Amino acid sequence: MTKKWSTPARYLTLILIIILVVILGWYMHPIFQPLIIAGLIAYIMMPLVNLAKERLGMKHKLAVNLVYFLSLSLVLASPVLFVPELIVQIQVFSNDLVRIYEQALSFLSEPIRLGTFVFDASDYLSELEGSVLAVLTSLPEQALHIIESASRNAAWFFVIVVAVYYLLLDWDKLRELFIRQAPEAYRRDARLIFLEIKQLWAAYLRSQIALMAIVGTVFTIAWFSIGLPGALIIGILTGLLNIIPDVGPMVATVIALAVALLEGSLFLPISNFWFAVLILVIFLVLVNLKNVWLRPRLMGRSVHLHEGLVFVAIMAGAAPCACPTWRPHRSCREHAGARRQGYAPTF
Repeated sequence: MTKKWSTPARYLTLILIIILVVILGWYMHPIFQPLIIAGLIAYIMMPLVNLAKERLGMKHKLAVNLVYFLSLSLVLASPVLFVPELIVQIQVFSNDLVRIYEQALSFLSEPIRLGTFVFDASDYLSELEGSVLAVLTSLPEQALHIIESASRNAAWFFVIVVAVYYLLLDWDKLRELFIRQAPEAYRRDARLIFLEIKQLWAAYLRSQIALMAIVGTVFTIAWFSIGLPGALIIGILTGLLNIIPDVGPMVATVIALAVALLEGSLFLPISNFWFAVLILVIFLVLVNLKNVWLRPRLMGRSVHLHEGLVFVAIMAGAAPCACPTWRPHRSCREHAGARRQGYAPTF
């Protein structure tokens, strides 16, 4: 007959397990981010797997192989298609930088007159040239850091690629494994909570994809309408980078400003500087319209939160984390409260 553990022994065991989990989590925390990314990618790809199973009558493993390797082929083929054009654009950009540097040296070599005030910047040219030389001499060292970082990122990319495949292949088993961790009497509740959280996150991801598509389309039309060179690419990039709230569109707009200052408009009869100012004004108007009206509506409807709360979260910079997690948290709290008061929870 097995002797039942005493209460102090059980508490001590629980504390030791928690300490062990925290220590393991601390040492293994670098792998959490790639696994989270892999989970999101697998979650986005899972509807395609289900579609192949339903429409084509495939078995689960065959559908996973079809969707996974087709997607992987597209990802690996993309650099082959875009690298030649990217090299050309880098060469053009480097030539523009050299031209801007030469123009700056020529401009600073002559005294600048503002009424009776004369500013001679020629004394600072040697310092400017020394700064540029210091940057150039540090490039080999920076290149080694870039190679090291690229190698590390390539290793994490491999982890993500492999993890996505196994998550697609064995997600049903993993889901049942997690649900079975609950006591048998509460497994039905655990399954219902899981399904509701799944529906909320699916709606949230759909709203983000819709937001990216709308932002990309609107910015593309705006850039085309004022004659920005490369309007299509920059507009698409703005939409894709919208997955990083505000920072992503800002990066794309900085690229648009650089293009405007270097190339100017294709048909507007204004200087490059005022063309860049026009781009900045359009960016500020569209981004504020997105944050004040469009984004709260899409996110609020997807996670069943009031648009005002979503707007406050956006202004506080917490929308990407707070909005998709607050509603599931509230659902779990309501479920626990219903069980505690003795009536069946509603979903």
